[in-house]
Amino acid sequence: MKRSVVTAALGLALAAATAAAQDMMRHVDLSSPDMVSAEMTRGEVEVALRTATATAPADFTGKRLSGLDLSALDLSNAIFRAAKLNKTKLVGARLDRAILDQAWLLDADLTGASLKGANLFATQMLRARLDRADLSGARVAADLTGASLVDASIAGANLGADMRNQSMGLMRAVLRSANLERLRARNADLSRVDLEFAVLKGGDLTGASLKGAQLGGADLTGVTVIDTDFDGADLASARLIAPIGLDKAKNFDKARNRDRLVTQ
Repeated sequence: MKRSVVTAALGLALAAATAAAQDMMRHVDLSSPDMVSAEMTRGEVEVALRTATATAPADFTGKRLSGLDLSALDLSNAIFRAAKLNKTKLVGARLDRAILDQAWLLDADLTGASLKGANLFATQMLRARLDRADLSGARVAADLTGASLVDASIAGANLGADMRNQSMGLMRAVLRSANLERLRARNADLSRVDLEFAVLKGGDLTGASLKGAQLGGADLTGVTVIDTDFDGADLASARLIAPIGLDKAKNFDKARNRDRLVTQ
């Protein structure tokens, strides 16, 4: 199959996945008690954590925890599958290896939180704040549209599309219009990730994969791109001003719409 046909097919798949996610949001009443209330107190969450064991971690599957202040708690290995944590404060919390698949964290505050090795599959995190958060080694296929990850780390994390499991559409991270200033993304997998209009100024993308990523309108001013793979990345109207190590980037000649780059 010709490369142009493959590219077109992939573009259609990405558009379909984005439309599906937006359609799901349209059918959810974000002001309903199910989305804004909490059925547990912080004290009850702490009790569940104290009684958890290595073989039986704290399980908050499907729980309504929206609006709680869970800052500074050690929630490592906890299970939050399909839980509601909208506007929940998790400042400085430890969520290492936590399972947050299909959880809702709209407008959640995870400033300075640790999510190393966490799993976030089909997680809704629109406008979430993750400034200075550490998602090193995490699997992130979440919708982070409008989120803030200033000075955050996704080193070694996998945000790329899952090409083997497409039953829910093409699942990958969506960071559309996100603030990713000074993001540390060394060796991260950002293949086919939606980074349109994201701000990546001063970020470190050393060794990262941007294969097939959507970077239309993104601000890449001052980014480090040594060994960064641009194969198939869409750079239409992206700002690539004063990048560091562009001569050492991989497959930059195979990026799409390079002629539409803003370079000064």
